[in-house]
Amino acid sequence: MTKQTNIFSGIDHHSVIISDVTRSRHFYHDILGLEEDPSRPEMSFDGAWFKVGNQSIHCMVVNNPDKIEGRPEHGGRDRHVCLTGSNINQLIEALEQYYIDYTRSKSGRQAIFFRDPDGNAIEVRQQ
Repeated sequence: MTKQTNIFSGIDHHSVIISDVTRSRHFYHDILGLEEDPSRPEMSFDGAWFKVGNQSIHCMVVNNPDKIEGRPEHGGRDRHVCLTGSNINQLIEALEQYYIDYTRSKSGRQAIFFRDPDGNAIEVRQQ
């Protein structure tokens, strides 16, 4: 098999499984400040899309094949999406205001990890 080069140019979106669209809209829009993207396609299941720069997070209400219990406390040791931002302290204030637990990066980088209401791990790294 020959090695393919220069096939990929970026990531369009990252999907997460959720159980409640209203609760996830509150989390991703009201707490994290992401803008909902109404231009994304309608699907055969409920969900929402949120803009992250030129990419999106697609929240999907589908049956979750993964267990939520027993996930690592630190999201860096679990499947996660990493977002970048310019003011991690402002995000920390918002998380603390809503009593959302977070952990700092174990590597010493300016980054934190936390989970959405359905246990999906998110990393935010300061640029």
